[in-house]
Amino acid sequence: MLTVAVCMVLLGCLQAQEPQGHVSIILLGATGDLAKKYLWQGLFQLYLDEAGKGHSFSFHGAALTTTKQGQEFMDKFLESLSCPKDVAPGRCAELKDQFQRLSQYHQLKTSEDYLALSKDIEALVQQEGLREAGRVFYFSVPPFAYADIARNINSSCRPGPGAWLRVVLEKPFGHDHLSAQQLATELGSFFQEEEMYRVDHYLGKQAVAQILPFRDQNRKALDGLWNRHHVERVEIVLKETVDAEGRTSFYEEYGVIRDVLQNHLTEILTLVAMELPHNVSSSEAVLQHKLQAFQALRGLWKGSAIVGQYQVYTEQVRRELNKPPSFHSLTPTFAGILVHVDNLRWEGIPFILMSGKALDERVGYVRILFKNQACCAQSEKHWAAGQSQCLPQQVVFYIGHGELGSPAVLVSRNLFRPSLPSQSWQELEGQPGLRLFGRALSDYYAYRPTREQDAYSILISHIFHGRKDSFITTENLLASWAFWTPLLDSLAHEVPRLYPGGAENGHLLDFEFSGSQLAFSQRQLEQLIPGPGSAPMPSDFQVLRATYRESPLVSAWPEELITKLASDIEATAVQAVRRFGQFHLALSGGSSPIVLFQQLATGHYGFPWAHTHLWLVDERCVPLWDPESNFQGLQTHLLQHIRVPHYNVHPMPVHLHQRLCAEEDQGAQAYAEEISALVTNGSFDLVLLGMGTDGHTASLFPQSPTGLDGEQLVVLTKSPSRPHHRMSLSLPLINRARKVAVLVMGRLKREITMLVSRVGHEPKKWPISGVLPTSGQLVWYMDYDAFLG
Repeated sequence: MLTVAVCMVLLGCLQAQEPQGHVSIILLGATGDLAKKYLWQGLFQLYLDEAGKGHSFSFHGAALTTTKQGQEFMDKFLESLSCPKDVAPGRCAELKDQFQRLSQYHQLKTSEDYLALSKDIEALVQQEGLREAGRVFYFSVPPFAYADIARNINSSCRPGPGAWLRVVLEKPFGHDHLSAQQLATELGSFFQEEEMYRVDHYLGKQAVAQILPFRDQNRKALDGLWNRHHVERVEIVLKETVDAEGRTSFYEEYGVIRDVLQNHLTEILTLVAMELPHNVSSSEAVLQHKLQAFQALRGLWKGSAIVGQYQVYTEQVRRELNKPPSFHSLTPTFAGILVHVDNLRWEGIPFILMSGKALDERVGYVRILFKNQACCAQSEKHWAAGQSQCLPQQVVFYIGHGELGSPAVLVSRNLFRPSLPSQSWQELEGQPGLRLFGRALSDYYAYRPTREQDAYSILISHIFHGRKDSFITTENLLASWAFWTPLLDSLAHEVPRLYPGGAENGHLLDFEFSGSQLAFSQRQLEQLIPGPGSAPMPSDFQVLRATYRESPLVSAWPEELITKLASDIEATAVQAVRRFGQFHLALSGGSSPIVLFQQLATGHYGFPWAHTHLWLVDERCVPLWDPESNFQGLQTHLLQHIRVPHYNVHPMPVHLHQRLCAEEDQGAQAYAEEISALVTNGSFDLVLLGMGTDGHTASLFPQSPTGLDGEQLVVLTKSPSRPHHRMSLSLPLINRARKVAVLVMGRLKREITMLVSRVGHEPKKWPISGVLPTSGQLVWYMDYDAFLG
């Protein structure tokens, strides 16, 4: 039957060229949901586009289902196929009939089944006197099945010499960098790189596929604009109104970042950010430039992301996956990510990636917003419609849905008139009252495709023609996972912000960015007791405010605690500079402040470093370049990342005349004199202390009562642990400070925390108990491990 159909099709194509060979397309997972919704229609479209152009075709549906049942499923799918609007109904029916006769179902379970399929294809080609051009295997199956199928194809179903093989793989391509690497290695043992086509269907979306051609065709206008000097920010957004109901098994494993951002939105980001190759038609050049864009991405950290989860998600997971009532999911269904590209073109420009489920609208777009330095003397009502230089200037690749309802390319009229291929894009007719991104549609040069095409139809055509630039190479895949995996690991235990879903979200998910830090604009109410019917989660106890030793206590999970402390230090600094013109900050050494230093360096670009003096609370008697030096820790984790005048940094003089902390060198007195000369009344604006497991603070130890009282401002002390000799601010000097912050972190501090909470003023036994500013404020910052155990 299939043989007869091939003959009829070949005879029926009056315009056919000289035959170029036979192509067999095998759809694995032919009875599945993706095949039903998109893939059979895409294969039919390929047939419509290519029949009569020289190739002959056969289509093979394959799955684990029995032959009879599988053929019945396939027949139903094929019956529902549709033709483009410009194909007459009679012609459409004729083409559908041809396609159905060229399509056959096969059960593929064993290596023998694959061998039988290969023999069927070879017999068909030989009987018709055709030459085999190649075979396409489309893997519309779960990734766990890839290896077995790949092994069977490689051993039993490859085409003969002179014919090509193309295998098409659907995401997910791994769960993280390691699993992606393992999958890539496994597939690489069966297939060559040029044989593999990893599908990201967003690269087939018409507006996305137009990004590189648009940049190429408008080089003259964009060359001077597409850079950090003119672009304010780039937004890459995919919003959905549907939730994850029915897909929670998949979503629990992957979440919104793995599902959407790591692939779809990252691929779009590279198309916007990459350097434009001289020849955008060269797949090799495009893929190489995309890889270079990946390599320029700045690493993500936890502060680069905000995550949310719609409120009924956990209930859906409990119901669909039979989880107990106490189960609470940490899987994000919403995420906003701040990305920076560290190269000359994009340095400092924020790329915002955002996606989520159960949001207020279904829409996807890429928005490049340009800086605007125009200032119009007249009010907005007098501006020339669509042309005033004071209007926002932007280029938007509108992926679909939303208010516009279709793919489009929009360019502000006050920017430039774009060039688009007239055979495939046409100007969009005005729609009165329609506003997009704050402006009327009439303010844009707006274009839409002359014929809307499904993404899978476009990609299947590219696979047939061997165009690899619309697909993910192994190298680019691993580069993407290397970029995303550290962030995913850091967010693994992050509790997402709950949101009600739909229009009820209000401003709850709005976010803002500063430097490399992203944060929700609207703070959630702090709570100590979770609501009814919910079990306590980390974010339910975000910041606990209480008292400890009759002074204010701030307690939270470590990262929230450090964020809070860094913000408080910045606020104190800003206030001090505003009042006195400078800020004097004395910092302790040790391991606990390291994360604080890193937070201050990377997340507080408004900090008045130029007016800040940095002092040390204590120092080990080692050379300043020694790894054990507190100053060296300060240098590594803070000083080299900020712009503070070098003469505002005051290391302790522990290394004088080639000696360490020799009393006759009078280093302690010299530091005291420097403090007296520069710090008014010797009152630091803020002193940061820690607390040791024996109750020591700074380098004031129970076994060494030096510095606990008296007139000395800076003292030499002895530690019970190496290096024994130290230099430290004295307790009387510490207590002169306007504010003292004590940072206590870790489960090992729980016992001393409990003990010190009960003792009185006994600095000789527990020096920390002597910390009480005479006219300033003492605030304790403890994480939950130290405070609650």
